Amino acid sequence: MAEPAPQRPDSPAPVAELARELAGSVQIRHVDAGSCNGCEVEIASAFGPVYDAERYGARLVASPRHADALVVTGPVTRNMEVALRRTFEAVPQPRLVVALGDCARNCGVFAGAYGVAGAVGDVVPVDVEVAGCPPRPEAIVAALRGLTGR
Repeated sequence: MAEPAPQRPDSPAPVAELARELAGSVQIRHVDAGSCNGCEVEIASAFGPVYDAERYGARLVASPRHADALVVTGPVTRNMEVALRRTFEAVPQPRLVVALGDCARNCGVFAGAYGVAGAVGDVVPVDVEVAGCPPRPEAIVAALRGLTGR
């Protein structure tokens, strides 16, 4: 049985402005920049039937050209650095970037590893960060609700 939606989270002012521009709906392209796949399991849960992030206007899309936002997981590996930049450039303006998980925020346990280029913020500008290793589905849904304004 579905429960009523929790209170809408407050979002930072610049993100809230963009959320109004996106009119309550945000199309998301997920990029795995070198994740251990823990965050991907939680993203799947966030969009599954229990947490149902789509009811708040967030939807996963297959192409960055159809996206309003990128959700990036994992530290950015050297092999993914150029691909992440190109994906970011392919997303039309206005665009948002969400660094999902501790590895995306600050490289987490992979900090200083030889194959790591850096955190997501070292490669592309980040608008929203979601903490956790991996972040819980509730935290992911709260961040997405901040983007949609719903």
